[in-house]
Amino acid sequence: MYDFFCQLGYQSLMSLSHETCAICAQPKATLQCGVCSEVICKKCVQRLPENAFAFLKNKPLDLSHQTYCSACFSEKVESALESYNEVLERAKTVYIFYKSQRKDIPLLRRSKVLVSVAENYDRDETILRLAFFAAQQSFNALTEVEVVAEKIRNGSYQTSKWKGSGFPTLIDTVKADRQAGIDEMYI
Repeated sequence: MYDFFCQLGYQSLMSLSHETCAICAQPKATLQCGVCSEVICKKCVQRLPENAFAFLKNKPLDLSHQTYCSACFSEKVESALESYNEVLERAKTVYIFYKSQRKDIPLLRRSKVLVSVAENYDRDETILRLAFFAAQQSFNALTEVEVVAEKIRNGSYQTSKWKGSGFPTLIDTVKADRQAGIDEMYI
């Protein structure tokens, strides 16, 4: 049980009862920075949002802790969180072309590596994860996207797990927007 709390950044109150916070010098600091192991109090601790770095396949060790001191947070986490959020915003604007679409795509460059995602409980999240991986590789579209649901039955309870795949692609956005405008005109 002690190891479990140590992983979360807590130490036993017995061992830290005489420790002071490294930032504000308040007595009885009960938390520890996950990177530098400085003892910090609840008021000075920096925590990551719960959904931070959720789409990364392999999270770096410095970004996998629960608690940080302000120095480590600004040095290691803040810039990584900014770049992650920027890639996530670009992922929301990625063009999606499904396998069943019979439309000319203004391709500039296509990746040879298929990107795939498995075991998601939401179709939209599956598509967003695929788009995130494409945006992470500096592509602005996904082609030949296939998203499939698999039914899971557990007695009388039923749910679905989604999986998807697609090829990251770089397309000419001006032509794609013009083509979308023409398509809307004839609908």
